[in-house]
Amino acid sequence: MTPKIEKLKNTDNSQFFLIAGPCVIEDEQMALEIAEKICKITEKLNIPYLFKGSYRKANRSRIDSFTGIGDEKALKILEKVRETFDIPVVTDIHSASEAEFAAAYVDVLQIPAFLCRQTDLLEAAAKTGKVVNIKKGQFLSPEAMKFAVDKIRDNNNDNVMITDRGTTFGYKDLIVDYRGIPEMQKNNCPVILDITHSLQQPNQLAGVTGGRPDLIETIARAGIAVGADGLFIETHPNPTLAKSDGANMLKLDFLEQLLTKLSILKQAVNNM
Repeated sequence: MTPKIEKLKNTDNSQFFLIAGPCVIEDEQMALEIAEKICKITEKLNIPYLFKGSYRKANRSRIDSFTGIGDEKALKILEKVRETFDIPVVTDIHSASEAEFAAAYVDVLQIPAFLCRQTDLLEAAAKTGKVVNIKKGQFLSPEAMKFAVDKIRDNNNDNVMITDRGTTFGYKDLIVDYRGIPEMQKNNCPVILDITHSLQQPNQLAGVTGGRPDLIETIARAGIAVGADGLFIETHPNPTLAKSDGANMLKLDFLEQLLTKLSILKQAVNNM
């Protein structure tokens, strides 16, 4: 099921691909509900789709924040999503020791932005042979991501993608520098724009991350316009009840309208 990178490079420039799902796996019913709805939408719009869900959240603002339902339990839910809907699944890993463990259940190993320079983590992910999606650090230039990509390829794995999730601006906000998308595409790998995390407002006064979901369509439109190969969107049936990152998620009921607009925009860009 592991997706071929060649199919995600957008070589014919016809359509973007989508990585979407909840921030973290909360339970089986929720994961299957989200995957089923997104599958129906993406099939209708002919958008290649990868389901995303973190099996564990290690980078929480507060010690009492929700981190997961148990590693193996969550990974088995991801595996069930893959088998039920015949789609690739994506999850984060935070240490080298997790790479082989998680790779047994998923198709894409995602490296969190704060960890994108961790050589042992990147090498362990590469050695599994899975696709590795590296999130660009909020503190790094687009040009610097070449070295992260090289760490994957130097371990005999050419299945690598880069995801931009905004750059630190001041203390509690992020900005998207759209010049970075074509710059990172020079590495000859798919470049994804993480819409929802780009709109985070980290570590607010209460110790909980905030966000600007009202700007999701704005960021997504701009990403399509500059040629992002894929989009990353976290979504939930009820973001106000989500156990992680609800403040910047897209409500699941709004996803079809957004993707329909973006597909129309993509075709317009293709015809320019």
